Amino acid sequence: MTAPETESLPLPARAPRRPDWRGQAPVVAVVALGGGLGATARYAASLWWPLQPGGFPWATFWTNVVGCAVIGVFMVVITDVWAAHRLVRPFFGTGVLGGFTTFSTYAVDIQKLVDAGHPRTGLAYLAATLLAALGAVWLAVVATRRVLKWRQP
Repeated sequence: MTAPETESLPLPARAPRRPDWRGQAPVVAVVALGGGLGATARYAASLWWPLQPGGFPWATFWTNVVGCAVIGVFMVVITDVWAAHRLVRPFFGTGVLGGFTTFSTYAVDIQKLVDAGHPRTGLAYLAATLLAALGAVWLAVVATRRVLKWRQP
């Protein structure tokens, strides 16, 4: 083939690929709604149990631990027991629990403790939160599965 012949060959037609935003809009909406609810609950906990300067951030600690335990129960229920609507997991798991638990406040609390001259408390908080949160998820999953197994006929 000569150069002019190859130039005249048509290119395959390609349809532009666009994300289907309309299909994702309900998911985004329920995550936003759930996130607002979870963040409001977390903020209420911080008002109820305020952080003392240089003290251990108990409100954030327990918020994260409880949130991790709840996600453990929730994931067992929606994967092993209940065929949930497609928006339940994004609403509750990602939205509510994602807004309720907080890595950012955890990190800021650690930085504030270190900056205020309490590095041991900051390190204890860092390690205790990690261990307690992972332990809470694990215990919640194991306990929920045992309860569900025990209740089966």
